[in-house]
Amino acid sequence: MGEHNHNHTHEHPHEHPQGKDIETLRVLLAHWIEHNNSHEENFREWAKKAEKLGKREVSELIIKSADALKSASDFLLEAKKHI
Repeated sequence: MGEHNHNHTHEHPHEHPQGKDIETLRVLLAHWIEHNNSHEENFREWAKKAEKLGKREVSELIIKSADALKSASDFLLEAKKHI
């Protein structure tokens, strides 16, 4: 009788696991955007090289891949704005 059987937490809000996850997500979004931008640049460079090598179809497909990465980065950037 009289047992006190529920948990209390006295953590500060910034120590709450959700706060840590939000900060991790913020860092990850920035990293992913930077990572995608780096790959996008590299793709476009190689698309130009493929074009010069006479590989037009390869070049066009690499460009489409670069465009898709740009689109992904745009979505990630928008997500980051909502954090």
